[in-house]
Amino acid sequence: MARTREFDIDRAVDRAMDLFWRRGYAETSLQDLLKAMAIGSGSFYAAFGSKEALYLRCLDRYTTLQGGSLEKVFEETAELRPALRSLLTSLLEADLADPARGCLVVNASTQCGDMPTAAERVNTAVRQVESFLAGALERAQTRGELPPEKDPRELARFLTTFIQGIRVAGRARMGRQFTEDALHVALRVLD
Repeated sequence: MARTREFDIDRAVDRAMDLFWRRGYAETSLQDLLKAMAIGSGSFYAAFGSKEALYLRCLDRYTTLQGGSLEKVFEETAELRPALRSLLTSLLEADLADPARGCLVVNASTQCGDMPTAAERVNTAVRQVESFLAGALERAQTRGELPPEKDPRELARFLTTFIQGIRVAGRARMGRQFTEDALHVALRVLD
């Protein structure tokens, strides 16, 4: 008779995600994960299969959570510029508050080059941000907030790249003035 799972799998994934986020994939041992998740190795392997499989699941969870946050910012602020400023400022503030943490997707992109499946997850996460921004930019252009000669897809790619770069700058502790200056210039691409 199979045993029933005796732990909250979502809570365990969140705890693992936090550990991977702070330490990185290579620096997080199985023992670290078991301790943080408060589970035994048998439960770990039954639920997740491997450290890499858990890491991929954490990347998926992070992408889902970040996508929800992105949507929320644009739902709460109807106009493009204030919504985009709010989004970029929130990222800047998060990095200033906890620069060691950074962005899990950016961290994965720099730490897991030899893991093709992780690289695919990073690509998917970045493309999700690009797609969402392109949609917001297209809607803004329809409302007249963006000049007709601007290409929403190109702007979305630039802003997506800018977001990744600003997260790296935050992790490198470049400071408030550096990132605010960069944010100011980035928003001018909408003019």
